[in-house]
Amino acid sequence: MPPRQYRLAKPQARFSKNPDPENKFLFSNENKLLVAWWPDSAKKMFPHSLLFFTGDKAHRTRRLLMKLMKPDDLRRYVGIMDAVARCNMREEWEGKSDVKAFSLAKAYNFCLSCRIMIGIEDPDKIMKLMMKCKVLLKGLMGIPLDFPGTAFYKAMKAAEAIRRELKSMIEERRAVSSEKKMQEMDLLSWLLVTEDDEGELMPKEEVLDNVLLYLIAAHEAGNATLAMVMKYLAQMPHVYDEVLKEQTDIAMSKEDDQLLDLEDIKKMKFTWNVVCEVMRLSPPAQGSFRVALTDFTYAGYHIPKGSKLVWTPHSTHRNPEWFPEPEKFDPSRFQGKGPAPYTFTPFGDSDRTNTDCHSRTSSSSAPPSILGLVIGSAFSELT
Repeated sequence: MPPRQYRLAKPQARFSKNPDPENKFLFSNENKLLVAWWPDSAKKMFPHSLLFFTGDKAHRTRRLLMKLMKPDDLRRYVGIMDAVARCNMREEWEGKSDVKAFSLAKAYNFCLSCRIMIGIEDPDKIMKLMMKCKVLLKGLMGIPLDFPGTAFYKAMKAAEAIRRELKSMIEERRAVSSEKKMQEMDLLSWLLVTEDDEGELMPKEEVLDNVLLYLIAAHEAGNATLAMVMKYLAQMPHVYDEVLKEQTDIAMSKEDDQLLDLEDIKKMKFTWNVVCEVMRLSPPAQGSFRVALTDFTYAGYHIPKGSKLVWTPHSTHRNPEWFPEPEKFDPSRFQGKGPAPYTFTPFGDSDRTNTDCHSRTSSSSAPPSILGLVIGSAFSELT
């Protein structure tokens, strides 16, 4: 970690070369010495969200959300991902001589997010929400000038419109039984009826902001990864052939209309290694900021309270000490035990660096699901 730098008169330190102990220190001290930093625009956009929870409240909220990732729920999500992917391919991919992979990946990912997060399947509603989210994203990281005509003003209006939609859904769901809500088991229903460790339900304003936040985050996290997987496969026929063989073996073991399940995902070992190598070279999180909650000393440097700490995955992902020939595309890096701890951090969070199939969230397991269908479709065309 180099000496502090100063930008806009605020102290800033950059974590760089040594994942152990630097990444370990950074991730293990979240909500203790450090907390994620977001610009004022995000604070105004999601004031009651997990982004700005600290201490015990942050831990309780994360534990509550992780309860939704139990094995039984993951099994159901795989089928939903497969069904949404098949529908997306039929409507947007089949019969087309040219396809724009990134824009179609965005459409698929947002459709999937709407299904899992808020239980919406109506294409018209999804399209309207997608347009609002597009406006929101344009103003999210900008200067928070809240007057007509600015990107931030438009983004705030879009966020308000989405919250109104979510409030309407909440009222509809409160009118049905708790049993029915639990059967639906999307994120919105879960937060409405599930108590945290202290037996408290999440307040409505927090439900609204967290669902909105997760809808945006899940939509954005997988888009580039999906598109980049397709790019690398197109450029590397030998990798494509090996993925194709793995996917074909899985497809041949299924009935024609039988959806993928979690056991099928576990068989996609080489496919998942390819996705991980894509995320190493093109991580979904390009970097992030933390802010010091208190004065502390690290590696001989005094870090004053309020300092911004800059982290980027590229400092380890492209470090030859941890990944020999770092510019080379080599999925075999993830065979066996895979990379050393704290070296592969595509999401910028130690809780999400495990490359094993059992620990995938919806955003990181979406690539194998749609990838299998893309390759399966190509295979059927070739044969």
